[in-house]
Amino acid sequence: MWLYLAALVGLYYLLRWYRERQVVGQLRDKFVFITGCDSGFGNLLARQLDMRGQRVLAACLTEKGAEQLRRQTSDRLEETVTRDVTKTESIAAAAQWVKEHVGDRGLWGLVNNAGISVPTAPNEWLTKKDFVTILNVNLVGVIEVTLSLLPLVRKARGRVVNVASVMGRVSLFGGGYCISKYGVEAFSDSLRRELSYFGVKVAMIEPGFFKTHVTNSKVLLRNFKQLWDRGSSEVKDIYGEKFLASCLKLIKRMEQKCTEDLSLVTNCMEHALIACHPRTRYSAGWDAKLFYLPLSYMPTFLVDAMLYVSTPKPAMAL
Repeated sequence: MWLYLAALVGLYYLLRWYRERQVVGQLRDKFVFITGCDSGFGNLLARQLDMRGQRVLAACLTEKGAEQLRRQTSDRLEETVTRDVTKTESIAAAAQWVKEHVGDRGLWGLVNNAGISVPTAPNEWLTKKDFVTILNVNLVGVIEVTLSLLPLVRKARGRVVNVASVMGRVSLFGGGYCISKYGVEAFSDSLRRELSYFGVKVAMIEPGFFKTHVTNSKVLLRNFKQLWDRGSSEVKDIYGEKFLASCLKLIKRMEQKCTEDLSLVTNCMEHALIACHPRTRYSAGWDAKLFYLPLSYMPTFLVDAMLYVSTPKPAMAL
């Protein structure tokens, strides 16, 4: 019996391997629009697809980022533009810019990669504005960019690739980041089912912890200290200086454990764009595959117990 079961499992993975190796034809004629190309995943993906010969439309937030990307890529990569995904007029201009480039062919790939991670702290330290700051980029920005470009993607029967996170499965800390990634998961699920009728495929990338601007310890530490300094005396008494010191140490350790090989994520993005049969979800990084993904399926009481052991405790905790 076990032999038959092993044979069935082996046959399943063999068939999946075969299906996932099939690549879409005429990739050099297909356009891909990527947000957040100043650095990190977006920057590497733009260069990666450019080397493959695809037509890349890269959106950067800063002129400096756009200029650096131009110097690192070929003429196939269309002139990068400075776009802010939190501004409706900027998104509308980007959509028009994309439409002018793709013409009647439509847009084959949309990669929603732009994202931020601060302000992040215990929820009680934060204001509504702190939550909105992150949600506007990581969730509302993703939704508005997608809606503005959907007609072009549908015309090409293309792909939408949304960058979520393992934090969209397990919420480890307060603030808008985890909330936004949970939202990206929900938006992608509904979008995938709706667009399947038109031949459009939607994929989610769920990276673990990688060394990017999102996990930059200098930014996170400065943000954490600023939020502590502006807090009330009551909050500071409740949490205590020891809690602050422990959190700062945890942030430093987190960056040290981050994976530096960003290609583990961009390879997933590329596969979602070029494979005939892309996956619905891609877990990138061993921490995502072996820890956070299994953790998300565990009973809540067990997850809570594991996280209580590994996180700092407020001074006045019971």
